[in-house]
Amino acid sequence: MVSAIDPRRTFLNLIDPLQLDPTFVSRVRNIRMQGVVAKVNLALDALPSFRGASPEQLRGAIVIAPNLDYIERAYDAAKYGAMSPQPLLEVTIPTLSDPSRVPQGKHVMSVWVQYAPYKLEIGNWKLEKEKLGHWVIRALEEYAPNLQSLVLHSQILTPCDLEETYGVTEGDLNHGQIALDQFWFMRPVPGFAQYHAPLDGLYLCGAGAHPGGLPCAAGRNAAREISKRS
Repeated sequence: MVSAIDPRRTFLNLIDPLQLDPTFVSRVRNIRMQGVVAKVNLALDALPSFRGASPEQLRGAIVIAPNLDYIERAYDAAKYGAMSPQPLLEVTIPTLSDPSRVPQGKHVMSVWVQYAPYKLEIGNWKLEKEKLGHWVIRALEEYAPNLQSLVLHSQILTPCDLEETYGVTEGDLNHGQIALDQFWFMRPVPGFAQYHAPLDGLYLCGAGAHPGGLPCAAGRNAAREISKRS
């Protein structure tokens, strides 16, 4: 059996912890999660006009991060449990590469929003999520002034939504904070960086496994380890 979900959910929710060594269970419980990313999806009536960019140039990633101070302010807000009114945005318009996804002339915009803390110091995400969507569109309109007029529908996924809808613990897409004590051979916990769990026949292949921070690396490495042990 192979699990691609985070280690905490794998070992504490899907498996009876009584089947596991108490020290291992304690270490899994103490894996620090730090979901700081939200997602905004927009259905658009037409392609927005970005200043100084042709449609061809919009096929790749569009990053809204004018300077290092902007990024630092966005991070500082989340550090203290708040949303940033000027978030760092990573934007793609997938319908430029695959128009078959939508009716002719329409488009979809996918926006990753950083930084959005899992827990807000004041208020809660159910009350604040619409404000987040508003700030995202406002930040984008600095570069695409006609965006708001093109929005047909929007979907806002806070870190809490990512947890409730997709089972991502604390909305942490890394399945555990990327830090020196939770990185490389320390991932998911010391002694278990080779993808096999302390239960025969169970392997981890998700972002919470070694090495962390490199998309798909854990899955590829886990497949090799499983083939060697089969």
